[in-house]
Amino acid sequence: MKQNNKTGFLTALLSIMAAAFGVQKSKNMERDLNATNPIVYVVAAIVFVSIFIAAIILVVSLVVPESLQ
Repeated sequence: MKQNNKTGFLTALLSIMAAAFGVQKSKNMERDLNATNPIVYVVAAIVFVSIFIAAIILVVSLVVPESLQ
């Protein structure tokens, strides 16, 4: 009996976000490790890192006065 291990982009993105913050469930981790298409996780990770860096830049630009930039 073969399982369908296809993972959608949103599921992969949510899984990466949970793992990044350290709240990943072991069931989801097993699903991720057994995924048939790791490209979805690579693309989702790139998107997550891009959003995370943009958020850090935004927060820093809002907190640091313009005279210091």
